[in-house]
Amino acid sequence: MDYKLFNKRIETIVERIRDIGGEISELTIGPPASQEKIEKCERQLDLILPKSFKKVLLEFSSEFNFRWFFPENYKLEGEFSEIFCGTPSWSLDFLKQINDGKNLSVEGLFSNPDDPYDKVWHNKLAFYEVGDGDCIAFDLIDHCDDAPVVYLSYGDGEGHGFKLGDNFIDFIDKWSRIAFVGGEDWQWITFTENPQSGFLPESKSANQFRNLLKLDI
Repeated sequence: MDYKLFNKRIETIVERIRDIGGEISELTIGPPASQEKIEKCERQLDLILPKSFKKVLLEFSSEFNFRWFFPENYKLEGEFSEIFCGTPSWSLDFLKQINDGKNLSVEGLFSNPDDPYDKVWHNKLAFYEVGDGDCIAFDLIDHCDDAPVVYLSYGDGEGHGFKLGDNFIDFIDKWSRIAFVGGEDWQWITFTENPQSGFLPESKSANQFRNLLKLDI
């Protein structure tokens, strides 16, 4: 993971959003986590965190929050018309709390592992609450030391079960290339091809999006 390049992309997004009159409501890049803190979190969760996630926590930041918004009078057209913000986030300190919330959803609404929709919610480690009940999570099924990143929809969203990245580093690297567009599936789904494609930062849609925003990322 090239963290200098990752930071440069963040700076470029911030500069461009401000240029068009948008808002940067939050940008927090916390210090890296200690090995001890990660091990404590793993004990609380009773599982081993995915390898690429731990790598980023140890080498880059244990907490990252970035929130940008287009100005009220700024609206893209066509397939980009639903995009209005970018909201990437992860936090080692809140990982258990976020996952506990996901577990409550599973117990209350998605408890049947034989149901195809419910099954998607099972054996997942959520690390990002989208805000409408949806989550972005690690798929822990059949993976030993790393895990792909997937989308969990609370209300039958089009992106339910979509893979967003092969692992955490792949996910955040590709997400940064599309300016971390909002976590809701209706903001990012145009940058995928199918449920297994993950984000496609070199797709026609992604290139057109960057050109419209004049983003060199």
